[in-house]
Amino acid sequence: MSSQFFSQDNDVMNVDSGSQESQVEVLKEDFICNLHCIQGKTINLATPHDYYMALAYTVRDRLLDHRLNTSSRYRKHQAKTVYYLSAEFLMGRQLSNNLLNLGIYDDTVEALTQLGLNLQDLVVLEAEPGLGNGGLGRLAACFLDSLATLSLPAIGYGIRYEFGIFDQLIINGVQIERPDKWLRYGNPWEVYRPEASVRVKFGGYTEFHPDESGQMHVRWIGDREITGTPYDTPVPGYQNQTVNRLRLWRAYATEELDFAQFDRGDYIGAVSDKIFSENISKVLYPNDNTYQGKQLRLEQQYFFVSCSLQDIINRYRRQYENFDHFHEKVAIQLNDTHPSIGVAELMRLLVDEYNLGWNRAWYITKHVFAYTNHTLLSEALETWPVSLFESLLPRHLEIIYEINQRFLNEIRSRYPGDLDRLSRMSLVQEDPEKKIRMAHLSCVGSYCINGVAQLHTDLLKAQVLPDFHDYWPQKVQNKTNGITPRRWLLLSNPQLSKLISSKIGQDWITDLDQLRGIEPYADDPEFQQEWQQIKYDHKVALAEHILLFNDLEVNPDSLFDIQVKRMHEYKRQLLNVLHIITLYYRIKQNPGLNLVPRTFIFAGKAAPGYFMAKMVIQLINAVARVVNHDPEVGDRLKVVFLAGYSVSLGQKIYPAADLSEQISMAGKEASGTGNMKFALNGAVTIGTLDGANIEIREEVGEENFFLFGLTASQAQALKAKGYDPKSYYHWNRELKMVMDGMAKREFSPENPELFQPIIDSLLDRDEYLLFADYADYINCQERVSQAYQDRASWTRKSILNTARIGKFSSDRAIAEYARDIWHIHPVYSS
Repeated sequence: MSSQFFSQDNDVMNVDSGSQESQVEVLKEDFICNLHCIQGKTINLATPHDYYMALAYTVRDRLLDHRLNTSSRYRKHQAKTVYYLSAEFLMGRQLSNNLLNLGIYDDTVEALTQLGLNLQDLVVLEAEPGLGNGGLGRLAACFLDSLATLSLPAIGYGIRYEFGIFDQLIINGVQIERPDKWLRYGNPWEVYRPEASVRVKFGGYTEFHPDESGQMHVRWIGDREITGTPYDTPVPGYQNQTVNRLRLWRAYATEELDFAQFDRGDYIGAVSDKIFSENISKVLYPNDNTYQGKQLRLEQQYFFVSCSLQDIINRYRRQYENFDHFHEKVAIQLNDTHPSIGVAELMRLLVDEYNLGWNRAWYITKHVFAYTNHTLLSEALETWPVSLFESLLPRHLEIIYEINQRFLNEIRSRYPGDLDRLSRMSLVQEDPEKKIRMAHLSCVGSYCINGVAQLHTDLLKAQVLPDFHDYWPQKVQNKTNGITPRRWLLLSNPQLSKLISSKIGQDWITDLDQLRGIEPYADDPEFQQEWQQIKYDHKVALAEHILLFNDLEVNPDSLFDIQVKRMHEYKRQLLNVLHIITLYYRIKQNPGLNLVPRTFIFAGKAAPGYFMAKMVIQLINAVARVVNHDPEVGDRLKVVFLAGYSVSLGQKIYPAADLSEQISMAGKEASGTGNMKFALNGAVTIGTLDGANIEIREEVGEENFFLFGLTASQAQALKAKGYDPKSYYHWNRELKMVMDGMAKREFSPENPELFQPIIDSLLDRDEYLLFADYADYINCQERVSQAYQDRASWTRKSILNTARIGKFSSDRAIAEYARDIWHIHPVYSS
């Protein structure tokens, strides 16, 4: 990354006191001190990794200084705090982001230069913590950035997975998973806090016992106990001296060594409890295709939620003697259903551990939890077998049954005789297997439920949670997602940031709506030329990355058509592949075809147990192998699958995109945030009316968005009347040719039957209506090609996408959460 943008205004970008010269000297001194005292090296003998670690600790020192001051401010004001519970936090690399937010980026560049070092050489050495699977974890990271930037009291809570989302390799076109050893060299950004450890129980049984007054209480006797120890990562706001924190829990055995067993010579048995206990924080999302995998997932969820709630209560009780003000000082956000067990756990803690009466505890619980739903997919609305609860969390099962009984009594009172409604709203699913519905537990135990895009929220009300919306019509509200402009424009695209700031100043960095100020330049030839050059430079950089990692030359002048996101059938990467094969066969039928050159770029990971998603990755690579080496095709088509998609790779990809593929089946994508990142960096979207696409199109203008496909209501109606994919196959000549080609040996000569599962899935079911949208998608792509040939018009679309994307800042989203849901207020530095 060039420091060119960051050096344009040192008075703004370097906010610490003192002259730039003195700041540079202090940074040099601190860097050398940390190199000596922490790494144990002199500057002449240190390795590049030593330099990175010394610099990271130098930056962390400053973060912790601001963190202590921030914490003191919050305590002084007795500020209400939001606690954001999420199973995922996909933070990305920290060094550049922290330098930027602290306002010392340029000074650090200069200090390192004087020492004969280059910042970018050190940035790339940072291991990226893959503590998330995709959009959910990245959204949580953006939200933490905005909470700190808005000076809002907040703590994020999650799990410190020893191995994050797997490292993805592509070998012979097949996804291969390898452990993500992000902690192999340590993590300089975290602070180990063993003094704040808590204990978590599992299994066992419950029993009644009387207190001193004879009142009966329930005691949970667990059969095993695990210690949760926190690691704190500072999260700085943008140049405002506010530093919040992310607290991640690691599981330790309460007794790491059974000395008696060790003394008897049973060396494996002596440490078996340690091995068993630490599995809980070992891997992000173990495969839940087995009972053991399901159990470990539930253990993970309960572990981090129990640790976090105990910590929240401990923090509260340091300032308050009783729970009278708990719901006034605490807001807990459940980021999807993963932390939903928190509703039952808080009740357990309040009733069993702190001896509050049920009614008082339930009042408090219902007034501290809020729940964000992130999915419209029924399979993603978590349910857990009652048998698993019985063995793992017996006390929580009792509490959930009690919550459910009282809730169903309320339903009976309002809707007498409506047995179907009782069945639908019950926290317990009876058939075909008795399960606990975690989304229902979240709805009943929260004071607010929100969706993450307007369409998503409307569908929640109408289809996913209609009974709950009918019962609590004011409870469900919309909070459209957003992304932080600091990482996704200022950091990932400094050249474009500099160009924008040269026209409208820098206030857009914390007020993204101000990007509207570049609209008057959308038709300015000089501005357009600069805009095009920046885009081209990023395409050249991505082309160099492709050459290095994929051994493939691509043309930066071609249209970069990009789809990067988690691999899932509803996201319809397969529809994109059908388009590529269509173009390939057109060239084969007419070798002289005048085609706008395109480079199709994919990236994304498939869950290890998701057969069909992994099969699509294999198909993409098989098509790439054929298309990229066909001399008749030449440079007109290239297909690339980039392995190991991550935040840092995303920072290379988004600024280089011409076309953003957001082509999910309408009514399936809750929101999406990749669509926002692409548009912020000037990519034009081709997409369906799904998730946040609808609102993006409204903002950027219909003429600057390529729309195709069925609407959510049309898709639903088509399925309701009986969708027959074979009729589309027989009716559309090109579609039939594409499908027949997949069935032949062309893309898998060594195994003609390889892609038969994909073919059968489409012809027999086509769950996500690819065939129904195929013709419109192909026609829309024709319009894309025509539009791209008029570079001035295309550049205008690109500029206006950036100029009008301000609504999708995570700052706006968090300000709405703070005002409408959490009722918290900024606490500014003096």
